[in-house]
Amino acid sequence: MAAFFVTGSGTDIGKTFVCAGLAAHWGAQRLTPAVFKPVVTGFDPQAPGESDPAVLLAALGLSADQAAIEAIAPFRFREPLSPDQAAAREGRSLTVDPVARACRAAIASARGPMLIEGAGGVMSPLNGRQTMLDLAAAIGAPVLFVADSRLGSISHALTGLAALRSRGLRVAAVLVNESPTGSVGTAPTIQSLAGHFDRAPILAVPRDAGGQAWAQISAALGVA
Repeated sequence: MAAFFVTGSGTDIGKTFVCAGLAAHWGAQRLTPAVFKPVVTGFDPQAPGESDPAVLLAALGLSADQAAIEAIAPFRFREPLSPDQAAAREGRSLTVDPVARACRAAIASARGPMLIEGAGGVMSPLNGRQTMLDLAAAIGAPVLFVADSRLGSISHALTGLAALRSRGLRVAAVLVNESPTGSVGTAPTIQSLAGHFDRAPILAVPRDAGGQAWAQISAALGVA
């Protein structure tokens, strides 16, 4: 079954919203989706139900108990910082190899389409040498790239897409998530991006995205 690495132009741009929306849509289509978020920062163990893993589990129709969260998000850190800084605050360290192994194991066990959500943007550091780009390259799955429609997003998106291209990674689709505030609009953002990046479909994700939007994205990814 298809597996996609979900990354994007930065943090708080809607990666979890996209993953949850697609997972719920695929579940409604009886495709047995799976979602994996290996690295999570800003995770409060006293309030797991407010975390991104809980959002993803809810989209799969699962409760956010400890076992489920440990399975879907094995590398969790309390501070809402970049992965390298959040790990350092706890006297821990992150490297690509164990995270990539966990991702490959999750892909191998999936019974339907799989989404692996990265932390932060494509160049978010895991440690002093490695970034999410290195993790994406180690996994080798097609990339689902998420951007937003705020001012500055076009430059950030094109920079991230150039980084992916430099490592030979295939971008399956680019999604422009509608920003709730300070938005320049998804249509102008898509138009500008398309003039510089023509290697994948570029689609809008409305804030109230429903079945039609997710079906269109699924078709672009080749998931029936």
